[in-house]
Amino acid sequence: MYGCSTGMDPRLNLRSTLWLTGALLLLAAPHVDRLPWWIITLALMLVAWRVYLGKMRFELPRKWLLLAIVAGTVTGVYLTYRTIFGRDAGIALLMVMLALKLLEARTRRDGMLLCFLGYFLVITNFLHSQTIPTALYMLACVWLITAGMVHLQHGHSDAGYRVPLRAAGLMLAQSAPLMLVLFLFFPRVQGPLWGLPHDAFSAVSGLSESMSPGSFTNLTLSDAVAFRVEFKEQAPPPRDLYWRGPVMWDFDGYSWSAPPYQYASQLRYDAQLPAIEYSVTLEPHNDRWLLALDLPARVPPGAIPTSDFQLRSAAPVTTRVRYDMQSFLKVEFGRAESRQAMRRALRLPAGFNPRTAEFARALRKKFADDRALMNAVLAMFRDEAYFYTLSPPQLGDHPVDDFLFGTRRGFCEYYASAFAVLMRAAGIPARIVTGYLGGELNPLGNYMIVRQSDAHAWTEVWFPDAGWVRVDPTAAVSPLRVESGIAAALPRTDPLPLLVRGDYPWLRQLRLTWDSVANSWNQWVLGYNPERQRSLMTRIGIDRSTWESLAFLLVIATLTVTVILFLLMARRSRAATDPVKRAYLLFCRKLAGAGLPRAPSEGPAAYAARLAAARPDLQTAVAAITRLYIVLRYGVAPGPAARREFEERVRHFSAATR
Repeated sequence: MYGCSTGMDPRLNLRSTLWLTGALLLLAAPHVDRLPWWIITLALMLVAWRVYLGKMRFELPRKWLLLAIVAGTVTGVYLTYRTIFGRDAGIALLMVMLALKLLEARTRRDGMLLCFLGYFLVITNFLHSQTIPTALYMLACVWLITAGMVHLQHGHSDAGYRVPLRAAGLMLAQSAPLMLVLFLFFPRVQGPLWGLPHDAFSAVSGLSESMSPGSFTNLTLSDAVAFRVEFKEQAPPPRDLYWRGPVMWDFDGYSWSAPPYQYASQLRYDAQLPAIEYSVTLEPHNDRWLLALDLPARVPPGAIPTSDFQLRSAAPVTTRVRYDMQSFLKVEFGRAESRQAMRRALRLPAGFNPRTAEFARALRKKFADDRALMNAVLAMFRDEAYFYTLSPPQLGDHPVDDFLFGTRRGFCEYYASAFAVLMRAAGIPARIVTGYLGGELNPLGNYMIVRQSDAHAWTEVWFPDAGWVRVDPTAAVSPLRVESGIAAALPRTDPLPLLVRGDYPWLRQLRLTWDSVANSWNQWVLGYNPERQRSLMTRIGIDRSTWESLAFLLVIATLTVTVILFLLMARRSRAATDPVKRAYLLFCRKLAGAGLPRAPSEGPAAYAARLAAARPDLQTAVAAITRLYIVLRYGVAPGPAARREFEERVRHFSAATR
């Protein structure tokens, strides 16, 4: 349908330049808020310069000037990122290099090279986002780039933009079945085929290995999904939805942090209720911790348990991970803690928070029993003027003192930290557990959504007769946080994402619908891993999906789809043939059967003249048919009577020797 002509002008005209410029700008648009301002400014200036030169028909810049811009760009990228490798630095360089290539593009060959580079720029967008909107936007960009390639082959035609767009859309539609076959049957490997840049996940957010006052503010202001959970049976009540993450033992007077991890060969506990079964789909967070309902009863594949019942992945979670879990809601653990662990769970830095230490000593004199002392502190949080808020005042050099005896306003990490310090100062071992609390049930997909805004911190206190016991001081200050979620617990004046507040039921329903679609996309497209591929192979009767069997199935499926597409295209081509042309081809076949074939380069008039010389007996019939054909094919819209006469003459024509 489209092809290059050897006589075609190889120069890149203004129309083709504008097409390429528009396609590349659309491709680069998602990177605008990710790259430094000077990269965006430089790229736009180079593109505008190229359009101006093309419009005014001026000479393009010399090579030395382009090389100087390249050197300056590489230097600037290095000074900005301290490297010229990696995701962000690489995309910045690619953006400027594309603009420079456009600036020096003179021929259609240069335009084709720009189109191929544009496909690479498509891939870079998926390093930041792999959502449905990103996929649809990139599909539209691929369509425009492909149409640009078609347009480059006919840069001087008057077909306009509609014909290349239609041709590109048809090609993409024809490639879709093959794409589906390759996606389903190409042998999957665990992880990517190549290593991603070290900074490819620098923008992900989530829990941290340390905690200080205000640590949870940014998380709470984000409605991004942390993970999704599918329970095998009914979900537990909200008060039991504590999702265990990093555990922190060390306190420096201001911040809590996790010590070097001590891994355990197995989880030791005394369960009192049956285990709850569920599956977790964890979003990437570029760290090693895995979330589990407190308390985990099993270790998923590829994970390692720690002595404080954390689950740690063998490698950083840089892609979406799905794992099956079991947990006990009521369990005793940690009664046989080592002396080293007990000393760490009582350690406090000297010279910090003196009023808190004095208050703890007074409580110890008043309460000899550890549980009574703990309950007294919880009663203080519950009965006195303490407030649960996302916008507390700033704290000084002794943050626990300032909070307990001054501001009395704070978020979960304030209460957890103050409570743990009080317990330690009173001689009761304590530590901080961070994770998430609660979740939102999506009835459309029958799964639970846990967002970054559900991030939470609580404490664990050790008793000789019970081991480690979860104590959430936030529940004493704001029971609604545990029973109804973060939106119900915080004052209306505190900032929260609109979707977390849930003020508009129709908006909440729309969000849940979209999340259900996104979850299906995550599970069946982004999460199509070797396990899911093996499951699919089992359903279609292949019990053992080896590389050999998958390759054989891939070849068979590809050939089948190719044959079907070929037959459909051939049928469409036959159906779309002009009836006048079809009749003339029948006329030519009759003559070829008599030993008078038409040469491929021979026109109707030249063919008729040669036939008249070779077969004078056919001259009258051939001349009449040829005259009608030329009128019907190249004349001014003759009526149906002429076409019927033409078809009738061809039908009765015979080239047999008389």
